[in-house]
Amino acid sequence: MKDRKKFEFEVCANSVESCIAAQRAGADRVELCMGIPEGGTTPSYGELQMARNLLKETRLHVIIRNRGGDFLYAPQELERMAMDIDLCKRVGVDGVVFGCLTPEGDIDQAANTFLLEHAKGMSVTFHRAFDRCRNPKEALKKIIALGFDRVLTSGQQPTAEQGIPLLRQLHVLADNRIILMAGCGVNESNIARIHKETGVHAFHFSAREPKHSLMTYANPAVFMGKPGTDEDTILITTERRVRNTIDALLNG
Repeated sequence: MKDRKKFEFEVCANSVESCIAAQRAGADRVELCMGIPEGGTTPSYGELQMARNLLKETRLHVIIRNRGGDFLYAPQELERMAMDIDLCKRVGVDGVVFGCLTPEGDIDQAANTFLLEHAKGMSVTFHRAFDRCRNPKEALKKIIALGFDRVLTSGQQPTAEQGIPLLRQLHVLADNRIILMAGCGVNESNIARIHKETGVHAFHFSAREPKHSLMTYANPAVFMGKPGTDEDTILITTERRVRNTIDALLNG
């Protein structure tokens, strides 16, 4: 069995309930975010405060992303993101997660520096905006120079398993100057392989399962979002899947 202390396990939590499940299963940290189909957006004050109240053993990180879409932000958007970081600090959040790019697909030095100033004293992760960068190796060097604590990446592929070749190269390039965290599609069946073939020791996964609505009636003609979407089922992190994913690596 591998040494548990050598690994970081972060759960992408889409609700307070998911946060609780992650804590019960022994996750080191959660990244709390709403709008998962959009790639994750900043949660409400209520979610933040309740998660902070209930997470005692597991650290709380929060995504700072006010909308879906690209990672090129206008000045007013950056001001709002800074306000959200300030709120997270007041609530007592342990860390924040963000990432800003230039129109050319490079790291936006000025925008990231502005947000980092607001995040002083907190742990900071550069999120999967990294996977949209045109030159990942140069981007990693800039992220390290800016002072981020970790970077979340799938190796610029749809899943971390597909991104193993680049993850391996980035792990070598990082050279312990930043924590490289593999995420997207990480689960019980592939986490051990990703670690073995990349050397990465930090992992980000959702470990969600479907939860069916308790509604006994739903108007079949009306959808709150895209027509045809299953709106009677939500996905929620479960203690069982978080525990199984961690065990799959430690025992793999």
